Amino acid sequence: MSVATGRVIADRYELSTLIGQGGMGQVWTAYDQRLDRRVAVKLLRPDKVAGQEADELRRRFVRECRVTAQVDHPGLVTVHDAGSEDEELFLVMQYVDGADLSDHLAEHDPYPWQWAVAVAAQLCAVLSAVHAVPIVHRDLKPRNVMVKQDGTVTVLDLGVASVMDTDTTRLTHTGSPIGSPAYMAPEQAMGGAVGPYTDLYALGVVLHELLSGDVPFSGSTALGVLHRHLYEPPLPVRRLRPEVPESLEALVLRLLAKDPQHRPASAQEVYEHLALLLPERGMPTGAPLDPTRPFLRPHAPWPDRARTPATQPTAAPAAERPDVAGAVDEVKRLLGEGRITQAVDILGGILPAAAEQHGERSPVVRTLRKQYAATLMDDGQYRRALPELRRLADERAAEAGQADPQALRFRYEAAQCLEQLGEPAAALAEYRALLPYYENQYVAGDPELALDVRRRIGHLLLALGDRTAARDTLARLLHDVDRLRGPGHPLVAEIRRTLEWLGQVRG
Repeated sequence: MSVATGRVIADRYELSTLIGQGGMGQVWTAYDQRLDRRVAVKLLRPDKVAGQEADELRRRFVRECRVTAQVDHPGLVTVHDAGSEDEELFLVMQYVDGADLSDHLAEHDPYPWQWAVAVAAQLCAVLSAVHAVPIVHRDLKPRNVMVKQDGTVTVLDLGVASVMDTDTTRLTHTGSPIGSPAYMAPEQAMGGAVGPYTDLYALGVVLHELLSGDVPFSGSTALGVLHRHLYEPPLPVRRLRPEVPESLEALVLRLLAKDPQHRPASAQEVYEHLALLLPERGMPTGAPLDPTRPFLRPHAPWPDRARTPATQPTAAPAAERPDVAGAVDEVKRLLGEGRITQAVDILGGILPAAAEQHGERSPVVRTLRKQYAATLMDDGQYRRALPELRRLADERAAEAGQADPQALRFRYEAAQCLEQLGEPAAALAEYRALLPYYENQYVAGDPELALDVRRRIGHLLLALGDRTAARDTLARLLHDVDRLRGPGHPLVAEIRRTLEWLGQVRG
């Protein structure tokens, strides 16, 4: 299936980046043009299979979309929209910022057993809500699980992904079991009745993989893998990882029981066993995507996000080198339509390529950085804008001097970012450093900006609890604005109200 970047689905969802592809479908990041937000779009082509099976896929897709939308759980991806266009079915879902569990495992070898417990415990909470509907996921595996930046786990679509994967196995015709062989329970492989116990088996496979680094049963063919699921016992994980608690090994073996009756009775029961191994409340390590964090500090705010710098965009491969000039025109169009989020992503993605083509200090790159920083501020992304503005300020000051108006403007906007990010002391220091430049008419004098900086200094002093300094600063400012702009100026009324609140002006 060939889909061009920029194609709009349902007159609303503009496809951006292909992030996954299977035999009959694709997964794209996209933009909701109506609400200016990122989403994930899955496209499915039932016409890739014949006759009745295509009809069955359509029915399965529609049913799963409808039922999934009824499940309300924070660990389950949110479905925004679904429908069909031409020969394709589409599903629009929440865009999840994080790493899928398979990549997360690959980046941490060996995977801490405490992390494995925390992931499994969160999956139990999701499965318990799903099974209550009742729905059986049928295709639980690391690729269908996302670990978000704050360590919480999100399970992707319930059964929809299974009809799109290249490793999907169909042992019979219509109505046959769907799932990935490495994670498929024996009853599912044999075409028997599936239930919550089927998902618990898959959970056991996932746990085994997290603890040992590999699935319990692998092979060169799907049928070979399924044969091992049916007839071979799994290797106990403590033979590979002796530090794994005995109780955790025993739980994994129970989950991987061939007979569903010998597995735990429910996801709730599995959780109760895992709860004994979860970390006690305490301070997180600060590592990104740490799945123990939700248990260390349940429901706590997430200050880590504020301290973690945004991931910088990387240059596209040479074969996919983007058109810088075309991207600039596209950004102008998007900004004209008020689609700031999409413009931000294009600018951030094009900067590395532009720097490689034209040079880091070229006018083209400098202009793009200015636009990127300004657009980030317009989008309220002050933390991402701050380093860009500081870089622009430093580069401009190195070329034209500290008193250069453009360099000062970048510093002024950086101070605004610090204000918005709740860092009053840092913002106050920056404004105080800027003020002499704006007040000196022989350097870079700007009376209007000087007045604004003084107002901001007064308000920041209030925020920091220094009422005496704030009162003095604002009183002097009131006198000057009244003299320069007249008593009817809006700033006069604003300052007077603040001083009245401070008890210094009556009436």
